[in-house]
Amino acid sequence: MGKYVGIIAAMPEEMEAIKSKMINTKEVDIFNLKFFEGKIKNQKIILVKCGVGKVNAARTTQIMIDKFDIDYIINIGSAGSINDDVEYGDIVIGKYVLQHDFDITAFGHEKGYISNIGVKLESNTKLIKRCEYVIKNMKENNYKCVIGTIATGDIFCTSRKMKDKIRTKFDADCVEMEGAAIAQTAYLSDTPFIIIRSISDSPNEENQIDFNKYLKMAADRCAIFIENLM
Repeated sequence: MGKYVGIIAAMPEEMEAIKSKMINTKEVDIFNLKFFEGKIKNQKIILVKCGVGKVNAARTTQIMIDKFDIDYIINIGSAGSINDDVEYGDIVIGKYVLQHDFDITAFGHEKGYISNIGVKLESNTKLIKRCEYVIKNMKENNYKCVIGTIATGDIFCTSRKMKDKIRTKFDADCVEMEGAAIAQTAYLSDTPFIIIRSISDSPNEENQIDFNKYLKMAADRCAIFIENLM
């Protein structure tokens, strides 16, 4: 029958954008999570909404790995740009992901360091190459696709000061709230992963408004990219 590609989104809008690309969909309820089985093109898919934040993301990832025959996991969704060259609607593919709010510097480690892992987790090389192929062959459009670094934390980043601090410390391109938790859980369970995000906001005084305005666009662009990746 072949293995599934697992796709995890945090928010309803992000999940629905992917679900709209699926056929032959059926719902499976496990531990109060709704998993959707189906296909995109000829690829078997398991789709789920994990909810916002690192604990929700990690829990859902492990349940997906335990309950389904997963080939690899994709996390999609929105993100806030912290790189001035990455704009609304652009896509960031996380070659590297990290937790910007993980801090055991009191024990002599650098900010973001996780025992037995380090600061950054690297996405699966084959999946990065497949993303590069998709980018190369996508029809001309009015947004960029960047392969870079994604920073995760349990905070919705709202200030220019925080944005600049994370950018300077980690050389990250965007911030969000689930990706690195999904990556760490997948890594610990020997499951390949890739994090793909589209920009819905940029940390400033207006980013709550920007997020609501651009969330659907970001979700739709992620869904198109995933469709091309299959």
